[in-house]
Amino acid sequence: MKKVNLGLNGPKVSVIGLGGMSFSDFYGKTTEKNTHNILDKAIDYGINLIDTANIYGLGKSEVGIGNYFKKKPSSKSKFVICTKASIEINKDSRRINNSYSHLEKEIDKSLKKLNVPVIDLFYIHRKNPNLSIEPIMESLLKLIKKGKIKSIGFSEIAPSTLISAHKIYPVSAIQSEYSLATRIPELGLLQTAERLGISFVAFSPLSRGLLTDKPPSSRKVKNIPFLKEIPRFQGNNLVKNLEIVKNFRLFCQNIDHSSSSVALAWILKKNKNIIVIPGTRSTHHLEQIYKASKNIINKSDIETIEKILPPGWAYGDRYSEQQWIGPERYC
Repeated sequence: MKKVNLGLNGPKVSVIGLGGMSFSDFYGKTTEKNTHNILDKAIDYGINLIDTANIYGLGKSEVGIGNYFKKKPSSKSKFVICTKASIEINKDSRRINNSYSHLEKEIDKSLKKLNVPVIDLFYIHRKNPNLSIEPIMESLLKLIKKGKIKSIGFSEIAPSTLISAHKIYPVSAIQSEYSLATRIPELGLLQTAERLGISFVAFSPLSRGLLTDKPPSSRKVKNIPFLKEIPRFQGNNLVKNLEIVKNFRLFCQNIDHSSSSVALAWILKKNKNIIVIPGTRSTHHLEQIYKASKNIINKSDIETIEKILPPGWAYGDRYSEQQWIGPERYC
């Protein structure tokens, strides 16, 4: 598996990482055994980056990873661990908390759950729009000095915010949704990250299942609380999107590759600064993900793919209004 630096001077990480949201029950029931099987297979494939967060499954994702390290202590050195905090979820609401006390408290919990002495890369999951970047960076630098985190990242911030943060202290990575269905990062965020030497980490690179061989049906979406709130997966929007991706699946079949492999390979071909973190709950799907790291598509394939799925093809927004609380809009 090809390796790249995580940020300017960070550790070498695989261009494909593991999205830990799937180690919880966000997209359907899973088990700790599944998580451990995937981690075993990831080592075989040379995948060494794990991305998770304190809120994934209300801790289930981090606990599953941590229990794997308890069972196999030597495996800790084979992975670079990334986690996040700043979203507080209550019964009926969610809020963004970037305070130092909250971040330190959540990092301490994550260290215990993950069974690691330090977090390799810690992300601000969402930036509070009412706070400037300076106090947030000050808090993160304190956490670095205390030896609790090694490096800093942000999720879903604008290029201008990224520039401001990076002036204070080198940011190692920026996360944003990026796929054939969501191409907004091409309007400045990708370019800014590359210019500053910041790794761009693409989450939901398979558009939450739309770009796989088995995209979620209306019936399945109804049973996944997170998905059913997203306009892209609602009513006629989903019907139209499922119809459009049929041609993409047909193209993938004609070149003898899975839709997941091709969708991820497309992203990796777009920019050398990108790391993708697809989620999976099966080792079979992980094999498809791994194949994306091979040279499976050429320039002609890319042109065909972008004719089938041109920018803006997807019906419906990628977030509901409630889910848009936190991500910075910049275009």
